[in-house]
Amino acid sequence: MLSVGFDGNRFKGEILPALDRLKEQRVIRILDLLFVRKDEQGNVAKLTASDLDMEEAIGFGEYIGTLVGYAAGGPEGADRGAIAGAAALADGHLFDEDDAFQLTQAIPNGMSAALVLIEHTWSLPLIEALEGAGGIELSNRLVGVDDLLAAGIQIRPADSEAVEP
Repeated sequence: MLSVGFDGNRFKGEILPALDRLKEQRVIRILDLLFVRKDEQGNVAKLTASDLDMEEAIGFGEYIGTLVGYAAGGPEGADRGAIAGAAALADGHLFDEDDAFQLTQAIPNGMSAALVLIEHTWSLPLIEALEGAGGIELSNRLVGVDDLLAAGIQIRPADSEAVEP
């Protein structure tokens, strides 16, 4: 899940074409997107989008609900979770009105923000190959700027002098 904020509301049309190119190239698929814009007076505009059709959304909700239900209550919880998850995504969206309200409350006037749940479809052939080879996923995370800064702090010389390139 990606969450991003934008100071102001002056978009020039560069984001949606970039997302469309990534989707056309089968790099990503948007499972759910929630975008809110709050103008200087506090008026809110909201946009939602998803690449999932209704059947896919319900199946995704069932899958996530099964995992959460199993973790919370074992096999019986998995069944209840599957039903609850399918119902929760019956409208095609994971993000709901409460998410939109909370996101709107979290940003100041004159700001926009988006939550985007992305499926990395480029990785599906790799995942299938790993499963075919009997591999078990031990970890899976994206490396961010904070990770790189933490790595740099760990290798910084003790006397805090700059490292020569």
